[in-house]
Amino acid sequence: MSIFQSMDASASGLTSQRLRMDLVSSNLANAQTTRATQNADGEFEPYRRKMATFGTGQPSFKQMLKHAEGNNASGGGVRATGIVEDQTPFELVYNPEHPDANEDGYVEMPNVDPLKEMVDLMSASRSYEANVTAFNASKGMLMKTLEIGQ
Repeated sequence: MSIFQSMDASASGLTSQRLRMDLVSSNLANAQTTRATQNADGEFEPYRRKMATFGTGQPSFKQMLKHAEGNNASGGGVRATGIVEDQTPFELVYNPEHPDANEDGYVEMPNVDPLKEMVDLMSASRSYEANVTAFNASKGMLMKTLEIGQ
């Protein structure tokens, strides 16, 4: 087992939470965007909320070989497996003066809920702080280990 494995796990957590925070900021910035993409018919569609999916880090061949040798260096941490779009339906808002209003005066608005985004941002921020704390604890233990040799 590597002495830096705990730091690697915390670093992967920091990276994943940063991605979550970036996606939340993108979602909030586009919460009113009614012309984000074009569909197959050439019509504009509103912005769709984006979310990150995560999984465990896939061990490399080197890590699998060391694990088989008994060194137990099988990775750890988390990694982003993809970014998916939320498929919930768009909200219809009555605004006949809007340029994207349909014949009935309704506009399709993005499926971004600012309240949900803020909760996700708070969760990502707290997770980020927890990973920083774990990283600093690991660093402190390694520094104390180095002091033993003096």
